[in-house]
Amino acid sequence: MCHATIKIRTDAPDYSDIPVKMYDWEYSCYADAKEEIPLDAHKPKGKPATMTLFFDANPYHNLISGKSVTGILHQLNKTPINWYSKLQLTVETATFGSEHVTTRTCTEQVIDLRLTL
Repeated sequence: MCHATIKIRTDAPDYSDIPVKMYDWEYSCYADAKEEIPLDAHKPKGKPATMTLFFDANPYHNLISGKSVTGILHQLNKTPINWYSKLQLTVETATFGSEHVTTRTCTEQVIDLRLTL
C-alpha cells in the first residue's frame, strides 16, 4: 500500500472507568515476590509508557485436528507494537485449557517485551 501511513499514538490510555481490585498478598505464596530486573539494566529515560494486552483463544478452530488458535495483540500506550496469531500445538478438550495455553504464551511474550524495552 504505497499511500498508507503508520500513526503512532503517544498518549496514555484512560482506564479510569475500570474498577481496580486490591488484594492482600500477605498470606499467599506470592507475599515476597519481587520483579526480576536484570543487573545490567539501564536506568529508564523519558516518560513512562503503558503496555496493554488483548488475548483470546478460539477453541476447536481447526475442525480436522481439533486444535485452537491463539490471538494476542500488544499495545504500547495506544500504538499496536506486536501481534501474534498461531495454531496451538496441543489439543485441549475444554475452553479453559485453550485459554490457559493462550495466557501462558502471552505472559512469556510480555516478559520478553519488558526486557527488550
